[in-house]
Amino acid sequence: MPATPLPIAHQASIGRFETTVEGLRCELDYQLDGQLMRITHTGVPRALEGRGIAAALVAQALGWARAQGHRVQPLCSYVQVYMRRHPEWQDLLA
Repeated sequence: MPATPLPIAHQASIGRFETTVEGLRCELDYQLDGQLMRITHTGVPRALEGRGIAAALVAQALGWARAQGHRVQPLCSYVQVYMRRHPEWQDLLA
């Protein structure tokens, strides 16, 4: 996890959580289908990998999903692994 909290913006109109680190955009994309949130993509530029940025984006998105009462279908392989490694999110799996 990054040493300082990342300012993560939720762009609900386009289905995206995003942050900018060192001028580079990092994102998590999703689609809503009723109460089902399909997480389709996480993207962190190679230069920023290994800093916990993708994990922070996923945690933010899952927290939002839980608050909204959504179930989550992780179509992105990173999110599938993240949810498997973090049992506190298992209840959200669709």
